[in-house]
Amino acid sequence: MADDLRLPSIDALRAFEAAARLGTFERAADELSVTASAIGKRIASLEDLLGTPLLLRGPKALSLSAVGKEYLEQVRAALALLSAVPLHRRSAQRRQKVRLSSPPTFAREVLVPALPAFTRAHDDIELEITLTVPYLEGPLSDPDLEVRYLATDEGELLMHDPVLPLLSPALLADGVPPDSLDVLRTLPLLRTPAEPWLPWFRAQGLDWPEPDRGPRLVDLGMTLEAAACGQGVALSRPSIARAWLRAGRLQPLLGAGRTPGSTSAFAYRLARCNEDAAVLGVAAWVSRAAADAVAEAAALMA
Repeated sequence: MADDLRLPSIDALRAFEAAARLGTFERAADELSVTASAIGKRIASLEDLLGTPLLLRGPKALSLSAVGKEYLEQVRAALALLSAVPLHRRSAQRRQKVRLSSPPTFAREVLVPALPAFTRAHDDIELEITLTVPYLEGPLSDPDLEVRYLATDEGELLMHDPVLPLLSPALLADGVPPDSLDVLRTLPLLRTPAEPWLPWFRAQGLDWPEPDRGPRLVDLGMTLEAAACGQGVALSRPSIARAWLRAGRLQPLLGAGRTPGSTSAFAYRLARCNEDAAVLGVAAWVSRAAADAVAEAAALMA
């Protein structure tokens, strides 16, 4: 029963283990940065709690009683388990935790590739990245920072590159980019609420309606992977599609430098929920990662 359980303090257990290992209260006190008297009192309270002596006080050094020898092994095992918990280490306690929520594709394609540089530069910050799926769920409760995919001007704009149609080279019969946008009439167009086709059509002077056939994929990453697998044409900004473009799994519809783009109604924006110094540092890193992604995409499209 719970009433029968009597737990000693961690300080008493550490004092007992140190004194047993080092042989004197004075050495144990030096290691634990307390007085020898404090070590003696902690061990005495432990022995009172257990109802049995653990250490035998000799004229020169301490020795363990029979019960003390057995108990010492149990105490060492328990302290080792507690020492292995990362949050118990002072370095972990000094690190400030910053919670950043992001749509999955932005997290995978922009933030994750930039993480090694952030970790090297900010050992004092523990960054926790969680995912929010637009159209399916609300934001993470109490984030410090939130990347949002919005059709409004709320927050700092992260991505400004235009959207354009991307497809797998395998989707083209002869592997050669077509001469005009009319080829889109013959190709399946992948649908996602995150990037509707109608604004892009209008920007190109096309009076085509929004596609209404085929799977509707909520996540931009799923849409791009479906395009890379030859399932259809995806409308996306190149900064998000860099990995597929680099690998040659996706290409612009009419080829690099020839495929027209347009400004999307949606954009990735960064909202800060507080102005803490660590949060501002993470916000600056997110902005740089987004800018680097846009710059690399522009080079791939040139």
